[in-house]
Amino acid sequence: MGRAPILVSLLAIATLAACSSDRPGAPTGPVNAQVVLAPGQSADVAGAGIRLRFVGVMGDSRCPGDALCIQGGDAIVQIEVVPAAGGGLTSYNLHTGSMQPVRHDDLTIALVELMPYPFSSLPPIVPSAYRATLRVTR
Repeated sequence: MGRAPILVSLLAIATLAACSSDRPGAPTGPVNAQVVLAPGQSADVAGAGIRLRFVGVMGDSRCPGDALCIQGGDAIVQIEVVPAAGGGLTSYNLHTGSMQPVRHDDLTIALVELMPYPFSSLPPIVPSAYRATLRVTR
């Protein structure tokens, strides 16, 4: 036996290490998924390796659709992200005022829409009536 078997073994180990992700078993393909969730509702995001949960709306100061306002206002949508493989959850706040997405590892999570929209001529929105449309991309 010479050095050849050792070199082949070292090459195989180096190749496997180069192909592995920083998170073992983490999906790496493209993702473009959209989900609509009610408060308290969760959904697995296909191909992303995560579960999204819409915790609720933490505040809704959006300008009513039938009013004139100096500012557009903001609603704060709280979500939780849990890895499908287990592990701790991470909470994020998404704002309708900026519509700025958040980054979770290699994923981008964006609030697309929060419904219903407030109107001053209608009763206040009850928390259970909200629906958040979220888009996850990689």
